Amino acid sequence: MTTYGTIPTSSSPPTNLEFITRAKERIKVGLGTRRPWKLMFNLRSFNLPSGFPDAVSRVKTNIGYFQMNYAIVILIVLFFSLIWHPISLIVFVALMAAWLFLYFLRDEPIVIFGRLVSDRVILVLMLILTVVLLLFTGAVLNILIAVLVGVVLVLLHAAFRNTHDLFLDQEEGLLFSPPGAPAS
Repeated sequence: MTTYGTIPTSSSPPTNLEFITRAKERIKVGLGTRRPWKLMFNLRSFNLPSGFPDAVSRVKTNIGYFQMNYAIVILIVLFFSLIWHPISLIVFVALMAAWLFLYFLRDEPIVIFGRLVSDRVILVLMLILTVVLLLFTGAVLNILIAVLVGVVLVLLHAAFRNTHDLFLDQEEGLLFSPPGAPAS
């Protein structure tokens, strides 16, 4: 019996070590869009924008270029704001793990009762679950203020950081370009 054209697969189920290795690789790929912090905080690249249109242009370009760094900054601000609310912090960490396993790190689609669940449905359900669980922890004002502080920090950095020393691909100049998008 010949097996021309078939792709060999292992007959054994994946082990936990294989899953952890794949998860590490996917996290590295996701964090691969993160830019060096040294480039982000290069003091020679900061100056006042010439006007409001220049500031808006800088914000769009910097958010497109440093989007993973900015997401990390906002998450760190949120994390530190939840230190005084241990229940909220535990819920936040559990939600981060759920996001990783249900949305970012899974290799196969989710099937429930024989029906394929789309990524969009998973995204909407995880967003709703995140909002509801964090609202029930009693730290709503704390979370809103932390997110607001994070957004203000990001906008200030994006407006005052000059964009002349950034090497942009054609797709990177877009606001919220998808992570892992192929380079042109």
